[in-house]
Amino acid sequence: MDYAATTPVDPRVLEAMKPYFSKKYGNASSLHSFGQESKKAIDEARQKVAELINANSNNIIFTSCATEANNFAIKGIAYANKNKGNHIITSQIEHHAVLHPCQWLEKQGFKVTYLPVNKYGLVDLNELEKAIRKETILVSIMHANNEIGTIEPIEEIGKICQERGIYFHTDAVQSFGKIEINVEKMNIDLLSASAHKLYGPKGVGCLYIRNGIKIDSLLHGGSQEFNLRAGTENVAGIVGFGKASEIAKKEMKSEEKRLAALRDKLIRNVLKIENSYLNGHPTKRLPNNTNFWFKFIEGESLVMRLNAKGIAASTGSACSSRSLEPSHVLLAIGLKHEEAHGSLRLTLGRWSTEEDVDYVSSVLPEIVEKLRKISPFKSGW
Repeated sequence: MDYAATTPVDPRVLEAMKPYFSKKYGNASSLHSFGQESKKAIDEARQKVAELINANSNNIIFTSCATEANNFAIKGIAYANKNKGNHIITSQIEHHAVLHPCQWLEKQGFKVTYLPVNKYGLVDLNELEKAIRKETILVSIMHANNEIGTIEPIEEIGKICQERGIYFHTDAVQSFGKIEINVEKMNIDLLSASAHKLYGPKGVGCLYIRNGIKIDSLLHGGSQEFNLRAGTENVAGIVGFGKASEIAKKEMKSEEKRLAALRDKLIRNVLKIENSYLNGHPTKRLPNNTNFWFKFIEGESLVMRLNAKGIAASTGSACSSRSLEPSHVLLAIGLKHEEAHGSLRLTLGRWSTEEDVDYVSSVLPEIVEKLRKISPFKSGW
């Protein structure tokens, strides 16, 4: 129940990767047959990733992860276009891989506007338009939130940016391969994604960069990735990313429908628990995401009790699970500190079954009841 944190590598992906760890080990920059074999594999994977978002293959730049892709997009655009302006717009509910680069740029003299969201986690398009200045060079708004699953109005945001001549970047890590993405229709200039959220391997991601975008490199060295990202390519990882994208393209429609049905059943069951509430938009949300908060409950205790029952869950994003601070996403949608601390994220995936949903639904009410009996928070509400 924590597929949003990471996914297992699909056996079909693993089989595609295996030869590139040993037999097909060439450096893709080498001119001999071993190297060209690896280069061909990378080119084929690039095409598969591109097809998933209706992009051209030469617009896909492979990275080590989505965090690198986000840093590449935000810092690269900022420094390449500082002669045009120094203002960036993002939202208060972005992943830290977007927020922290923006905060770092503020220390370098750039200006950043952090847009608020409504109670469902949606960005207000009017607030976006109001925030745009003549110095604005980039808008970075995530496609779907990693904690609460809310899907943002990306096409409309992209259109506003296009009309104003502003670059638009979206962190699509949670949506990539789960719901349809069309970079042309959605007016997206830059897009970040990661293989390990897509039943591919950890350690590989990508940044889509539209033709004509002025961007500086983050890593300097060799001429790999069209002179934009230096470093010997992770051939096996890239092959795995390509295979995972190919599978997602074929199975996305049916899997989206299947997961949405499981998600809705899980939401119905959990909301039968007294004093339980759904976080995020009730309908404009990822097909695999549910997020709740429970009165009088401390989230870490809930996650540990579920773990003892064989259920993996989270009380926020995995990247900040060791933090004692409440989720910045839940605070941004209006939850109080004590409410945000009582949150639970349950996310589904390719191997989730109706039996899994039934098991969680049967175990969770008893755990909540036991925790409320010993809760130190109850007397303060």
